[in-house]
Amino acid sequence: MKKSAWLPAVIAPVVVAGAVAAPMIANASSDPIAGTNPSAADVIASIAKSSDAKYSGKLEQTSDLGLPELPTGSGGSSLEGDASDALGLLTSSHTARVYVDGADKQRVQLTQQLAEQDVIRNGSEVWTWDSKERTATHVTLPKDAATPDGTTTPSDVAKQAITAITPSTTVSKPKDVRVAGHDAWQITLTPKSSGTLVGTVRLAVDQQTGLPLRATIEAKGQDDPAVQVGFTSLQYGAPAARLFDFTPPSNAKVETKDLSDAAPNANGDGTHRQGERSGDEPTFSGKGWSTIAELPAGTVDRSSLGVDATGLLNQLTKSVDGGRAVQTSLVSVYLTDDGRVLAGAVPVSALVAAAK
Repeated sequence: MKKSAWLPAVIAPVVVAGAVAAPMIANASSDPIAGTNPSAADVIASIAKSSDAKYSGKLEQTSDLGLPELPTGSGGSSLEGDASDALGLLTSSHTARVYVDGADKQRVQLTQQLAEQDVIRNGSEVWTWDSKERTATHVTLPKDAATPDGTTTPSDVAKQAITAITPSTTVSKPKDVRVAGHDAWQITLTPKSSGTLVGTVRLAVDQQTGLPLRATIEAKGQDDPAVQVGFTSLQYGAPAARLFDFTPPSNAKVETKDLSDAAPNANGDGTHRQGERSGDEPTFSGKGWSTIAELPAGTVDRSSLGVDATGLLNQLTKSVDGGRAVQTSLVSVYLTDDGRVLAGAVPVSALVAAAK
């Protein structure tokens, strides 16, 4: 799995919280927010007008969830594989180049140690590329489909967070800030629930365009951000068209997925309509910021893990009633003995209780 595929997991608390909360923006003004004293509703509503924005920029993502340093194997070599990639994202900072030309042309480049990973969308065609593994995936999307999950941007965090406004959240008055050389309005979302690990979510939104420029999530009781993703540079204007074209090298391993003829009972992006389940989607319990997501039995088979993966799992988790669990400063994950996975921005004890 590519590093970019792990990024949505970093903001799981916001995703979970937004799953059942009601939006605030139904009656919000759609006027520009470049003037003085906008309301929080005005700032939030302005995000919608940035969907067709054209820009190039550099993103930086930092994570400090209180996890231990990446463990090393015998001889001092780092543990390799998906678990190593996940830990790398959760314990260190990463940068990415982002190119956007409206709603259906995007490119994200994550570079690290002479390797590059890309997600490129051009209309209905999506490519992912890993230069280190020399692997590419080509996906043909249904018409009007959303881009598959990949790299998280401030817009992603903002859209998920603003659905958790009321009645579970207190919203501050907008504050004037500067991000990547642009004037922005910053609002702070504070959960009302005492049962969540989330302390605050701060969103900085460009005053002229409505584009979210930075998102910061702080854990309860901590001053430093647990997760922050934001632009360090940003230039408006259409990127060069060639950036959205991709041809894999001749020696690359290519996997092809054609989703253009998605089943009529799907939503157009391969997901199912409400009430229709394929059997492997998460179920949810709780509400607001204390929502818990649960994946079904058999999701994780610990008996099939290799020696390295088992050692890493044992180091990161602790034994609890009915399985193993890890609680970071912001999110907890519980692996039950029957292979279920429960996660949420709640203490481990809440996950154990929900699993019974």
